[in-house]
Amino acid sequence: MVTIELAYEGDLRVTTVHGPSRQTLSTDAPIDNQGKGESYSPTDLLATALGSCMLTVMGIAARSRDIPLEGTTAIVEKHMSQDEPRRISILDVRIDIPYALLDKSKVVLKRAAETCPVAQSINPAIKINFEMNSL
Repeated sequence: MVTIELAYEGDLRVTTVHGPSRQTLSTDAPIDNQGKGESYSPTDLLATALGSCMLTVMGIAARSRDIPLEGTTAIVEKHMSQDEPRRISILDVRIDIPYALLDKSKVVLKRAAETCPVAQSINPAIKINFEMNSL
């Protein structure tokens, strides 16, 4: 179990504290939803969580198989719905691996990314488009 402490600071800003590490993070409502857009929005954090979870689980799979992964990058594009209720409708994820990999390694890494805990926790109504590239 991990505890996250949250405090509403006013003006649509929330400050959070990660229990185990005591690291802090603030969120702000986006400009298109009455906020200032000065920090991550809560929905930005979901997109961030997906990308970082995919890379982390790929790293676990790569480590145990001696597959190089350092320098791998991800880009997540979050698309909000145009209708009500306001929600994330699509997450486009592209992971770029700066190495030539064997097909077997690509399959292992792709499966690891697609089955990461965050991907498995996202509502199926959110479409996840996933692309993985290597040299």
